Amino acid sequence: MGSMRVLVVEDFEVLAGAIGTGLRREGMAVDVVLNGDDALEHVAVTRYDVVVLDRDLPGTHGDEVCRRLAAGPSGSRVLMLTAAGTVKDRVDGLGLGADDYLPKPFDFAELVARVRALGRRSAAPLPPVLETGDVSLDPNRRVAFRAGRRLDLSPKEFAVLECLLSPPGRVVSAEDLLERAWDEAADPFTTAVKTTIRRLRAKLGEPPLIHTVREGGYRIGEA
Repeated sequence: MGSMRVLVVEDFEVLAGAIGTGLRREGMAVDVVLNGDDALEHVAVTRYDVVVLDRDLPGTHGDEVCRRLAAGPSGSRVLMLTAAGTVKDRVDGLGLGADDYLPKPFDFAELVARVRALGRRSAAPLPPVLETGDVSLDPNRRVAFRAGRRLDLSPKEFAVLECLLSPPGRVVSAEDLLERAWDEAADPFTTAVKTTIRRLRAKLGEPPLIHTVREGGYRIGEA
C-alpha cells in the first residue's frame, strides 16, 4: 500500500524528535519511542514498513530488538543507527538481522534515501510511477500531475493520493488511510481524513476522480 509507516527508536530525545519531524515532512507516518521495551510493544501491535533503530538503547538493547524483529513475523525492515562506525560494527549489526546500517553522525538526506529504499523492499512491488486516467504520481521524486499540470500537494495530501493509487480502483477505508498516512497520535475520531480528501479533490479539479464508497471508504478512478 502507498505511503510508509516508520518507527523511530532512539534514546536521545532531541535526535529522536528531529528524525520523526523530518520524516513526517517527507510524507511518512512516524511513531517515536525512546527505549527498546517500548519498541517491542509497538511492533507487536502495529505493522511498520521500516524501523529506524539505535543500537545502544536503555531497557531492551537495540541488538536484542533487532534479533526479535528479524526472527518475528512483522516483515519490518531495520535501519540500524550507531555512533560506532567501524567495519566490524557494521558487520555485527547486519549479522543481527538489520537490513541496513548508518553510522552517526549522518546526513539527513541519506537517512531519508535509505528509509525509502527499505520501504520499497518491504512492500509489494509497484510500478515506479503510479497512474490512473490522467493522474500520475512518482513516489521517488515526490511529484504528482494531472493532465500535465503539477499538483501542489501537502505531505498528507500526497500520502493519501499515493495510498489511493496503490493500486488504483481499490476501495481504501478511512481507517486504512489514518493508519498509513498519520501516526499513533492521530485521534481515530478525527475529521482529518475527510478534510484531506476534500482538499485533494479540490486540487485535482474536474472531472471528479476520488469517489466515496458508502460504508467502505474511498476509491480513485472513473465513476
